[in-house]
Amino acid sequence: MRFTAPVALTCGDGFPVVRDAVLDVVAGRIAWVGPRASAPAWDGPVTALSGLLMPGLVNTHAHTPMLPLRGMGGDLPLMSWLQDVMWPAEARFGADDVRVATTAGAVELLRGGCTTSVEMYFFTDAVIEGVLTAGSRVLLTPGIIAAPGWDRLGSWQEMRDEISARIDADGLHPHERVELGYGPHSAYTLPPEALASIAEAARSRGALMHLHVAESRQEDVAQRAEYGSVPAELAQLGALTGRVLAAHSIQLSDADVALFREHGVAVAHCPGSNGKLAAGIARVADLRRDGIRVGLGTDGPASGDDLDLWHQARLAALYARIREDDAAALTAADVVLMATRDGAAAIDREDLGVLEAGRWADLVHVDLDDPAFVAPEDDAQLVSNLVWAGGSRLVRDVWVAGDQVIEEGEPITVDAARTRADLRTLAARLRS
Repeated sequence: MRFTAPVALTCGDGFPVVRDAVLDVVAGRIAWVGPRASAPAWDGPVTALSGLLMPGLVNTHAHTPMLPLRGMGGDLPLMSWLQDVMWPAEARFGADDVRVATTAGAVELLRGGCTTSVEMYFFTDAVIEGVLTAGSRVLLTPGIIAAPGWDRLGSWQEMRDEISARIDADGLHPHERVELGYGPHSAYTLPPEALASIAEAARSRGALMHLHVAESRQEDVAQRAEYGSVPAELAQLGALTGRVLAAHSIQLSDADVALFREHGVAVAHCPGSNGKLAAGIARVADLRRDGIRVGLGTDGPASGDDLDLWHQARLAALYARIREDDAAALTAADVVLMATRDGAAAIDREDLGVLEAGRWADLVHVDLDDPAFVAPEDDAQLVSNLVWAGGSRLVRDVWVAGDQVIEEGEPITVDAARTRADLRTLAARLRS
């Protein structure tokens, strides 16, 4: 398929804005992208788009199966919300519930232009089934936890070993739209020996280790008392080497930032959840200045509460500007990159996040025929309008690996009304 569009944001080096753009897709991957005047000869089908073409967004931290819990405990701080509301509700989840919730959540993500999500949750097969049903892409890091009530799913050793067995049997990529990793929940829900062991299991297999780090001041008091900080604990345990994605990373000292830089740790920044749970404002500008890879995340829809990565992009820019007292601390272009190229880099996926030959054809078509765009012919104003006035409501069509999954805002692979009804039935049962 050849796509044409009045304008494309490749999100590549230099953040080029390509006018009168052409993008060719062969076998699910981008074969060529650039201005029409330079396009190679083409005798295949052509899809002429009327708006802006850009890469699919990459959500670097989510618990999408928590969708039916959206709004529960909505005015509580993190630890009360988690221990008193979320964990008791999640104790009622079964595999089929997770499949229903994941399918609905994946559709919601796709409608906002998010084609890849890094998920930490349980019931691995159900999550994968939900993602593939909706047609999206996932880097799934099944949860590993040792906290009250969670032993119903097994010990942390059993959770670790199940992930290892899957990877050993099927590889990191059991499906072209699925990558597997490890999801140790946090330093406050796992003993030190678990963190060290899980990190070694992930490192030996080249897998991503994805965990919550320094989210709030209340969560890891014991760890700070013993080690100074969670990053310091992880470093002492040898758990910062390899592919490590640290979600939140709000309560960081200069020494912690230096540890992240030294070990190449990436950060998933979730400003909406951080603000709603009063966890704090992350040092995003400092992290980026130090060369640390930072992507955007929605967190779970029970704490976020939406799955709108465009909303997170705006909040990231607003919070950074307030923290730095600098209106250019994060620009519109910066947060677009954090939602695409930088998010892909944070999870070591050089096949995503950029419109570039060889990468997967995960594409988003944004409507330019909207009052949000007052000067679409001006590159800088186009990007500014896209972030500050446009966003998810203007996403019209989405493709994953060249296959269309959203058409005119509606999912193609599932019945949207049935998916919504199933989700509401599940939410009602969990509340009863």
